[in-house]
Amino acid sequence: MSDVAAPTPAPVLAADPALDEHFMQMALALGKRELGQTWPNPAVGAVIVKDGIILGRGWTQQGGRPHAETQALKRAGKAAEGATMYVSLEPCSHKGKTPPCSDAIIRAGIARFVSAMEDPNPEVAGQGHARLRERKIQVDVGLGGEGARHIHAGHIRLKTQGRPHVTLKLAVSADGKVALAGRKPVAITGALTRERVWQWRAQSDAILVGIGTVLSDNPALTCRLAGMFERSPVRVVLDSQLKLPIASHVMATVRENPTWVFASRSASEIAGDILAQRGAKVFRVGQHKGRLDLTEVLHALAGEGITRLMVEGGPTVAASFVKADLVDEAVILRSEAVIGDDGIDALEGLSLDEFVKSPKLKSRGAQLIGTDRVDYFERA
Repeated sequence: MSDVAAPTPAPVLAADPALDEHFMQMALALGKRELGQTWPNPAVGAVIVKDGIILGRGWTQQGGRPHAETQALKRAGKAAEGATMYVSLEPCSHKGKTPPCSDAIIRAGIARFVSAMEDPNPEVAGQGHARLRERKIQVDVGLGGEGARHIHAGHIRLKTQGRPHVTLKLAVSADGKVALAGRKPVAITGALTRERVWQWRAQSDAILVGIGTVLSDNPALTCRLAGMFERSPVRVVLDSQLKLPIASHVMATVRENPTWVFASRSASEIAGDILAQRGAKVFRVGQHKGRLDLTEVLHALAGEGITRLMVEGGPTVAASFVKADLVDEAVILRSEAVIGDDGIDALEGLSLDEFVKSPKLKSRGAQLIGTDRVDYFERA
């Protein structure tokens, strides 16, 4: 039982389902705004309400702390006593780098706590909710659960499987190609779709490509929306033999935006030292069937705190993730352009249509962005 003193909670009126839904959606939206910025912690949102009036709002800050609950309580002050608190994830009940949020909630005299879902972290796993109930706080769990599970997918995957949540993004022509013959790059989607991709990058902890993409496209792999460059994800390059050029964009800007390189254990020590001296972080992993072991790569990323990974290609890397059954979500951007039979297929050695129609995936719907169609899939 908690030894934290708390005011006696005020009587709680019967819940209003419409208001509960409204304020929980607000909490989810507050947390979502910081996706990609809070790793290794989840992006949580919190709202404190009394008599239909919002007293305080909070969201997990960049780097993972302060937590959403303490931010909302700080804004609400003494008015939080007897109020209802809506949070997108169970409050922590263990002492880490900060005191438990559950203790702060108890001290503030919150009367009712509405939580979207239980935290899968073994250090919490229902204990936060139990601690509140011990202090006679009314706890309701599950409202907004589906939305919360999507927002916290990276946190859930990290705590249950020890790896980041993987989203595969493919931009393909109307005939399923991603590049011209000879792997020459070509603009496929329109400007509006590219801006949406930059937004997705900002909501990812890290973005991954293979060395082939770097050598052929020399991409920056940043968020180029106005005022959002600082929200760019960590750039991860799979480069088994350490061929990454010092003059490439991902190395030339390594001081402004981190670049992590994964190589085989047999790759040149000298090449690795040069990249490290220039500011890149070099990881050595094993190989599987002649390619870097993706499971080992993901576990290494998880060890660094990465929870949400967007894989942008190219065809070889994308197919490798599909073959290894490591795709948790897929976003397929289809343009009206036609490249032709000599173009490069989206998935090397695999059929894109068979992949998206696989029983391992289920559709989450589609939308039009300009003249481009975007199809969303998730693990079935």
